[in-house]
Amino acid sequence: MNRPARVLCDWGGSRLRACLEREGSIVDRRVGPGIHRLGADSPAQALASVLAPWRSEQGLAVLLCGMAGSRDGLAEVPYVHAPATVEVWRRGGLQVRIGDLEATIAPGVEAENFAGAQDVMRGEETQIFGALALDARLAAANPLLVLPGTHCKWVRVEEGAIVRVQTYLTGELFDLLRRHSSLLRLGADSGTDEEGFEAGLRAGARGDLAASLFETRTAQLLAGRAAGWAQGFLSGLLIGAELASMLGQRALASEPLTLIGDPQLTARYRRALASYGIDAQALDGERCVLAGLRVLADVERRC
Repeated sequence: MNRPARVLCDWGGSRLRACLEREGSIVDRRVGPGIHRLGADSPAQALASVLAPWRSEQGLAVLLCGMAGSRDGLAEVPYVHAPATVEVWRRGGLQVRIGDLEATIAPGVEAENFAGAQDVMRGEETQIFGALALDARLAAANPLLVLPGTHCKWVRVEEGAIVRVQTYLTGELFDLLRRHSSLLRLGADSGTDEEGFEAGLRAGARGDLAASLFETRTAQLLAGRAAGWAQGFLSGLLIGAELASMLGQRALASEPLTLIGDPQLTARYRRALASYGIDAQALDGERCVLAGLRVLADVERRC
């Protein structure tokens, strides 16, 4: 008997990525605005617009993760508390009706960070449970996971449960400083220079981020560095400072380290980790989030 088609949605602050799946295969993809970029539309209106070409599918179900479950999303879904196993996470999913569609929204996870303060995530947990479903060896390894992005997450998993979450605003800081500060206004944007990135990593390792940031500008003023070199330096500086912070908290040890995310970004983090003599494997973030949404689809139906 054929299974009904379903839509797997990863809805972040910047972008909605929706995939139509039939019989376990992705047959179409659509992109829409993120939760923080909806304009005059409500979340339900934005979602309906993206899903419109697929509405003729019989029995269409929708699975969503990320900011869809935030206060600004379709419906606020409470965080589940660490230690969060996949069973706890599944049970925390919320089923809602959006017009004539049935949707399940994944919960985020709340946990202490490595310093003992409270931290949260929405969306990354779906990638994590997807990665664990794809690789049983990873689940058995009690890994430290790194999920680079706008808000980079460092996540400790023990016996299949998320137990620690540490957030770094590395990606958001890079975007804000690149677009709105004086650090990169001296020349045209010519991309990220790899030599500049390496210099930034070395500066970030010193651990004095506030003092090192201005080197992005002085290198252009006094050393004749190009804007691309400076952009690479800023990227390396922020990532290097992030790694120095984790090392300072003694959170990095000899256990397996796995990166999950966009291949270009995980490659940059692998390079940064290698400068500390730390090896890491990398998993594709989209593949993991789709696997996680399929795991969510097994949630027991709730009224």
